[in-house]
Amino acid sequence: MPGTGKKTGSNGNNGSNGNHGNNGNDNQPRNFANRLIASIPHGRKGKHNSIVAKILADLDRLDMETAILVPLDGLNGEKMENVRSALNRATKQKKIPVATSTDDKFFYVWRTEPTESQGTAPLDKVRSPKVSQIR
Repeated sequence: MPGTGKKTGSNGNNGSNGNHGNNGNDNQPRNFANRLIASIPHGRKGKHNSIVAKILADLDRLDMETAILVPLDGLNGEKMENVRSALNRATKQKKIPVATSTDDKFFYVWRTEPTESQGTAPLDKVRSPKVSQIR
């Protein structure tokens, strides 16, 4: 690899065969190139990432009483159901409660109030667990 002081082969690997011990396979060519794990992206950008990112960005800028209107013909051939599923996964991961709806022309998205089951109950609403006594 450039700048690391390590030798690299013609396929971009660093001469390590992936085995931690030297079992005599170093002379055997590899089928695929390799790379340090630290340099590999650990996220996934699905095919709906662009539209979901745009919706989330608009949600951040809107107040709670306003819905985003995503034109269905602007989904570039993607099914609204698939975009809704991708949005659902993203909002659950970011803990943003939203609701959605559709009509013939638009896919509507708006923020909702968090429910108690989402772990955001005010402190005065939190109940202490019931303790049963054994007699």
